[in-house]
Amino acid sequence: MKKLILPATLALVLVIAGPFAWAQMGPMGGGQGGGQMGHGPMSPDQKLQMLTQQLSLTTDQQAKIKPLLESESQQMQALHQDSSLSREDRMSKMQQIRQGTNDQIKPILTSDQQQKFQEMMSHQGHGGPHGAPPSGQSAPPPQ
Repeated sequence: MKKLILPATLALVLVIAGPFAWAQMGPMGGGQGGGQMGHGPMSPDQKLQMLTQQLSLTTDQQAKIKPLLESESQQMQALHQDSSLSREDRMSKMQQIRQGTNDQIKPILTSDQQQKFQEMMSHQGHGGPHGAPPSGQSAPPPQ
């Protein structure tokens, strides 16, 4: 009987604590944050790397876009620290910051890159309520 107590206790602990440990690790075991695999915001360097890969940015374009992404990141961090705003106001301001950054990035891109960029923003977590509407459409009025 004593031989069964330890394994049964360990099994019970794993059953109870396992989901909490898994939630902390995330689905890929990579921990929280870092912007990898959709967990947490991407750093400006990570965004730049992603844009470079997706749009084949030149080094000149990268040099022009990087400060825009860094500014966006600083504005977002300040917004997250502002506890005076409601969730809706914070989300609205985040959308405005993203849209402003996107509007500054677009003129740096070629027409082909602009089209790809617009599609990326519509399809990758930046579309919908948080990003630019698909080209040719206007954003819905704020509620």
